[in-house]
Amino acid sequence: MDSPEGATTRSEQKFRKFLKSLVRKQPRDLLLVIGTGVSAAVAPGIPALCSWRSCIEAVLGAAEQLEVLHPGDVAEFRKKVSKERDLLVVAHDLIRKMSPRTGDTKPNFFQDCLMEVFDNLEQHIQNPVILQSILRLMERGTMVLTTNYDNLLEIFGQQQGKPMESLDLKDKDKVLQWARGHVKYGVLHIHGLYTDPCGMVLDPSGYKDVTQDPEVMEVLQNLYRTKSFLFLGCGETLRDQIFQALFLYTVKNKMDLEHYMLVLKENEDHFFKLQADMLLHGIKVVSYGDCFQQFPEYVQDLTAQICKQRSPDADRVDSTTLLGTSCVDCAKRKLGESGINSPKRIKQSDSDIPTPE
Repeated sequence: MDSPEGATTRSEQKFRKFLKSLVRKQPRDLLLVIGTGVSAAVAPGIPALCSWRSCIEAVLGAAEQLEVLHPGDVAEFRKKVSKERDLLVVAHDLIRKMSPRTGDTKPNFFQDCLMEVFDNLEQHIQNPVILQSILRLMERGTMVLTTNYDNLLEIFGQQQGKPMESLDLKDKDKVLQWARGHVKYGVLHIHGLYTDPCGMVLDPSGYKDVTQDPEVMEVLQNLYRTKSFLFLGCGETLRDQIFQALFLYTVKNKMDLEHYMLVLKENEDHFFKLQADMLLHGIKVVSYGDCFQQFPEYVQDLTAQICKQRSPDADRVDSTTLLGTSCVDCAKRKLGESGINSPKRIKQSDSDIPTPE
């Protein structure tokens, strides 16, 4: 049973106002960008999911326990983690250190350390509320990409009977299909996935083939121009060099766009400065509250509001499309009132599709 404090928080969360420009978006017009905050909320028992810093520290701990990295190297990398601002560079160096000395970055012991860190992920899903909300949006056409290495969303979706697919930028054909909306339950991992460390890339140079492929870059950048990106748990994403290379610094006239970012408002001055700065990138920064525990419920309520929106042509009645909630007899009557003869086919609208509890 909820504590009085928890009930108060939930009550305040429930009546929070949402931006009309966001909740009136059709799900198919959104693209979710999932960061470490989502994984941290879903599986708080795995520290490596909470941030890049925590992930590197966990890998170093595993390397030490498995004795696959010299103690001196472990100590040196721990110093770098505590001082270095660009943790992706540290992670990239760590992969190279634990790889064959052939000049490439094909992982060897690094893969074993990741398997140790992310062992039995499905057993650590404690708070699936956000994942349920994401799946609900995906059912209605929302696309998803992530900077995370984990596949918590795919695991949970498969448990719910969804044909989830994990994609990475190595597979050009699949990426093109996904970008064109043909992979409904696909999740694009722009840094790769821990189950395939050979596909993990931690700096823009690793995406040389992708960024120099005009077809791939055009379809990806077109998403940033035509969809509203909704950033969930993405505190560091806009500083991510790979995200910048794919979207942020390669798309022109960003101030004409309309994207959204949900953030924790810990410090008022910092929050409003961030708001002003992000508007230059076409991103509206929105606070989900001053406590991380409010994040899952905010996403749940926001999703419910978005999914209430009717399709733009939901009220259009013609020979092939009727109001989704109407029965056949009502549909025929509506057509008769419109002076239209019996329909050839009754098409079910999105509002008829059952949603997960």
